[in-house]
Amino acid sequence: MLKLLKMNTICQTIKEFIKKYDIENNTYLVGFSGGYDSMCLLHALKSVCNNRIIAIHLNHNWRGEESDREEQNCIDFCKQIGVEFYSEKLPPNTPQTETVARNLRYEFFENCAKKFDTNIIFTAHNKNDNAETLIYRIAHGTGVSGLQGISPKRPPFYRPILNIERTDIEKYCKDNNLSPNFDSSNTDTIHKRNLIRSEIIPQLQKINPNTVNNINSLSQIAKEETEIVKEYVTKILENITKENKILTQEFFNQSDALQKRILYETISPLFPQDYDQERIYTIWKFLKENKRSKSGKIISLTTDKWIFINEKYIEIITKQESKKIDIHITKEGEYKDGGICIDISKCDTNLDESFRGNGRTVFVDLRGLDFDFHLRTRQEGDIIQPLGMNGTQKLKKYLNSRKIPNHEKDNLLFLTQGKEILWAIDIGLSDKIKIKTKPTHKITITIKD
Repeated sequence: MLKLLKMNTICQTIKEFIKKYDIENNTYLVGFSGGYDSMCLLHALKSVCNNRIIAIHLNHNWRGEESDREEQNCIDFCKQIGVEFYSEKLPPNTPQTETVARNLRYEFFENCAKKFDTNIIFTAHNKNDNAETLIYRIAHGTGVSGLQGISPKRPPFYRPILNIERTDIEKYCKDNNLSPNFDSSNTDTIHKRNLIRSEIIPQLQKINPNTVNNINSLSQIAKEETEIVKEYVTKILENITKENKILTQEFFNQSDALQKRILYETISPLFPQDYDQERIYTIWKFLKENKRSKSGKIISLTTDKWIFINEKYIEIITKQESKKIDIHITKEGEYKDGGICIDISKCDTNLDESFRGNGRTVFVDLRGLDFDFHLRTRQEGDIIQPLGMNGTQKLKKYLNSRKIPNHEKDNLLFLTQGKEILWAIDIGLSDKIKIKTKPTHKITITIKD
């Protein structure tokens, strides 16, 4: 452990942070660029604990020899204070954009967590970073939730100096004779955050020198207000949700403002960053326009997630590959395919026509039919004679009349003969196999998830 002349405020903040989040007995990874913020964090952390600390450095390789010199400076510093060092270097053809750099950096961090078997990664975000983030989000159209700014904890990421101002960090480095890297790309205002840091915040400080603190106060207020709103919305959701689906009618009985907030709270956990309000409004408008849809409509959230709505409920659905099932049945007995089992047995129980079964067990009359059936998923050209009807209709029309959501249709199972549906499992029987005097067979379907 490094010795300091006295316990610095930053060191004390880090000690209290570690205790607050109960992460004392762990291996710590520190995202280490070698700049002022991360050098301050690494030095102070080493000063206050005896844990295994590993500085992890991603060389973005944007500036050639300059990037390599910075990495060497990181290596030398870690040797000096007795901290392990690990680095990787990106290929030279990596796109030089803020988004790509951030995504690759966090991917590197998470890979390091697996490599070193730890779930604690410290990053050196500070009070100024938080202010810059809020300004960036406001410019891009955020809601109140987005005004919360950077979270001090989003496992495996922890930010122990988030409440420390940049001026205090620079003073710490000076007082402890540290020599941080100076990244020349930080002065390039083509990168939006550099523009905010070097031009926008200084202009705001001309209006009020306390700008950074005031923006952080706004962030704290937004956190508290958001917690209150979440508690209220959670209670409302409990009352309008059934089997993890939001009831459409109950949803639209709420005020427009509450509908949009419920929507935000439902969608936002799917995204690492704040989901912008313009997108929320677009989805909300889509839901309003389709709230009376019988078979349902969907709108995209991500590459594999959608929101589905019909007149009954609203839910988030995930794209799933439909599994083609086809079990050929040529005689009585039990047939299996994976987690699906169909059992057809003879039955001479006297049952009246009104009783046809319960759940996935049905009693039917198969007289006059050849024993050549298939249990399968739907196919083009399928037809059915719905119970009580004289003629047949297309399966698609039948499913629509039963208000079956489109995203569920490909995974439904049907007992068929040729192109004719005899039993739509969980939905209904064909009139063709209804009990006329007494059943000839009992059919049971078992499906294991």
